[in-house]
Amino acid sequence: MGGAGPVPALGGVDAALVLAYLAALGLLGWVRARRGGRGEAATDFLLAGRTLTLPGFVATLVSTWYGGVLGVGEYSYRFGISNWIAMGGPYYLAGLAFALLLAARARTSDLVTVPERLLRDHGPAVATAGAVIVLLNMLPAPYLLMLGVLVRRSFGLSLTAGVLLAAAISMAVVLGSGFRAVVRTNALQFALMYGGFLLVLPFAWSAAGGLGALGTLPAECLSWDGGLGIQAVLVWYLIALQTLVEPTFYQRCFAARSPTIARRGVLLSVLFWVLFDGLTTLTGMFARVLLPALEHPVEAYPALADLVLPPVARGAFYVGMLATVMSTVESYLFVGATTLGFDIPLVARAWRRGWTVRETIAQYRREAPARRATRFGLVAVGGLATGLALAVPTVIGLWKGIGSVVTPALLLPLAGGFLPRLRAGRRA
Repeated sequence: MGGAGPVPALGGVDAALVLAYLAALGLLGWVRARRGGRGEAATDFLLAGRTLTLPGFVATLVSTWYGGVLGVGEYSYRFGISNWIAMGGPYYLAGLAFALLLAARARTSDLVTVPERLLRDHGPAVATAGAVIVLLNMLPAPYLLMLGVLVRRSFGLSLTAGVLLAAAISMAVVLGSGFRAVVRTNALQFALMYGGFLLVLPFAWSAAGGLGALGTLPAECLSWDGGLGIQAVLVWYLIALQTLVEPTFYQRCFAARSPTIARRGVLLSVLFWVLFDGLTTLTGMFARVLLPALEHPVEAYPALADLVLPPVARGAFYVGMLATVMSTVESYLFVGATTLGFDIPLVARAWRRGWTVRETIAQYRREAPARRATRFGLVAVGGLATGLALAVPTVIGLWKGIGSVVTPALLLPLAGGFLPRLRAGRRA
């Protein structure tokens, strides 16, 4: 992910655009945090009162589920069209499965969080393990690391300073009016992420001499599997199953205004991911044409922007990349903070009380200070994710280390709650 040595910073105008974007986000979150009340109900603060409309649903889900933009740049630079077909395809299928099988059921379940589902179906023991696993999954350490790289390239800071600055601003946004603040900033970031790549792609196309220049790429960049073979492609179908247990998917469905909006929202989001993958794949392939000997392919997009974009446009593209990653960081921080500050105390109460699980959940929703608890969790989760990003400075290593335990642990217990045929007995 780039060493700790100095790197060239953006020019004055471009750096000012990036700084203005970061300052605006931080200020927006801080102002909303000061205006927010203390007595907001759990469903209001955590789910925006279940009033999420279709445009808001699509904008927040699309932007949240596409945080690994630098990793996408590396893959498309190295393996070309395979990024769109072989790596993207499994996620499209998983998204369709979620839309058709789970989205509407999630909305009609009257749930607030994923650990609450596990508690209701399997009791406090499974819910305890599930809450810990969800918390690990929601640590945005890989994405904070990517933000650190982009901030470092923007201002010439050290990687450590870049990660700390990015974490502070992201936490300030989440301190705002709960899920509403996340949705509003995600909507802005949705526009910026598409605008950034729609901006850079024509410049790269022109600099390379047109679409025909892609024919000069190595054969693996033009093959459907990137020259990696069928086994490497099948691995992505297993990894993509994470979509079916992804807490941010369920959170948006729980918050949707109706089951129909939940289902349609996921279906439309898949179409937008297909489009965005097309933009990012072509951009990465043009980067390979124009920068064939790039030392660090993970920086393919920033390096391409530095090569082909004029001032102002370069800054705008950096803002688009930052927005793509920050949307995921903010959403993950919020869900992680909810898990630590809201869900774990709920599970602890379920162990102690002699009530039924449903009585415990109902009483806890009425009494729990969702805003204050989530803010407490935010400080802890943000600090832990920042420390992990600095201690393990490799995105792939963080993805593997965190992601390898999440999907197999949650898939059957969680899916069984919505699809009774998959439900195992309590002893299992």
